[in-house]
Amino acid sequence: MIIYGHSGQDIRRMVWRKRYRLLSIIVVIAVAVMLMGCTKAKPKLEALDRFWDTLGGKKTDLVKETK
Repeated sequence: MIIYGHSGQDIRRMVWRKRYRLLSIIVVIAVAVMLMGCTKAKPKLEALDRFWDTLGGKKTDLVKETK
């Protein structure tokens, strides 16, 4: 014997009746996640710049720097 409200079909019916409430909750969560992602500061890639400078990727004349 299946108790009313516990079968798969009954659960789907309850969710479908409250679809706007469920949809609004999903939209609120999605907007909150998007706003949290927009507020993060973008870090600079200083480590990569220092790496290329160490390898000689920096195009500066060392003779001019010493004068």
